[in-house]
Amino acid sequence: MNKELEKKLEECEAKKQEYFSGWQREKADFINYKNREGERMKELIDFIKEDLFLKIISILDSFNLAEKSIVKKDKNTEGLILIKKQLENILKQEGLEEINCDKFDPCLHEAIGEVEGEEDGTIAEEIEKGYKYKNKTIKPAKVKIHKKID
Repeated sequence: MNKELEKKLEECEAKKQEYFSGWQREKADFINYKNREGERMKELIDFIKEDLFLKIISILDSFNLAEKSIVKKDKNTEGLILIKKQLENILKQEGLEEINCDKFDPCLHEAIGEVEGEEDGTIAEEIEKGYKYKNKTIKPAKVKIHKKID
């Protein structure tokens, strides 16, 4: 009878270890699943933000055009400029960055014209601002570049 109990005990221990190992694997799989889903959700949020940024950027472009066309600043135009700055600050807080237009980079800038200049390929004028989000260009800056005339 003692041998029979020992055999059953060994079988129970083996089953317990098998079930415990299976539970550990499933727990690890579930943790990995949660991590993958978390990453996927972050990517989805970033995608949605980019889409929203592009829509808001078109409004900012309109503000910039209006600001350039204003001849004299009065109290009415100061309000528009303030609204534009508030919008820019909100976008900056959310991670949207303006593209710097110091040196031409085809990944960040779109050359839409050329003007005479001494240094070939440098930026002469920024026509429309460009923006990036998390080091990804979502709207290239439209610029005119210098072209050396011989």
